[in-house]
Amino acid sequence: MKVLLVNGSPRPNGCTNRALTEIANELQKNDIETQIFHIGNKPISGCIACNVCYKRGQCFMEDKVAEFAELAKTADGFMFGSPVYFAGINGSLKSFMDRLFYSQKKIFHLKPTAGIISLRRGGATPAFDQLNKYFTIRQMPIISSQYWNMVHGNTPEEVEKDAEGLQIMRTLGKNMAWLLKCIKAGEQSGIAHPENEPQIRTNFIR
Repeated sequence: MKVLLVNGSPRPNGCTNRALTEIANELQKNDIETQIFHIGNKPISGCIACNVCYKRGQCFMEDKVAEFAELAKTADGFMFGSPVYFAGINGSLKSFMDRLFYSQKKIFHLKPTAGIISLRRGGATPAFDQLNKYFTIRQMPIISSQYWNMVHGNTPEEVEKDAEGLQIMRTLGKNMAWLLKCIKAGEQSGIAHPENEPQIRTNFIR
């Protein structure tokens, strides 16, 4: 089993990475393979609403979104981490997730996930809620912890002092490992995934 952890920060070794590393270490203790995917600090274009992905099955732009989508095909679970920018997730990660979740519906269907937030002081809750919106529209079981998934600190060294925050990350890793093993056991016992009804779309203006 494998979990992909997305570092949405432009800093590869900053606070967000420190939180994801704590989760990854706990997953590895539970025999879960991990990979931290850094989206980088180069611009990522937002969705341009061309709908080419409906025909191709993937976004036409060949960048970090395409790179991650290929890796995601073999993943069993996901974690998405972001620093807080003006009480929301950062712009590059927003563009990344908009295109990824719009163009790759099947990859995420019923796979466990969680969002984690890194911040100096305020704005964590709206950013955390923003991440969860992506997960629920793709029917992904959301992993919870003993508190909301956030660490506080302006540097990785300060995050080290957030004992509660790091414990939240470890609990998150343990809970993810437990659910992945439960899903695998269920599949081995013949429990099938639920079948979706044909989607009904109701517009408010007719």
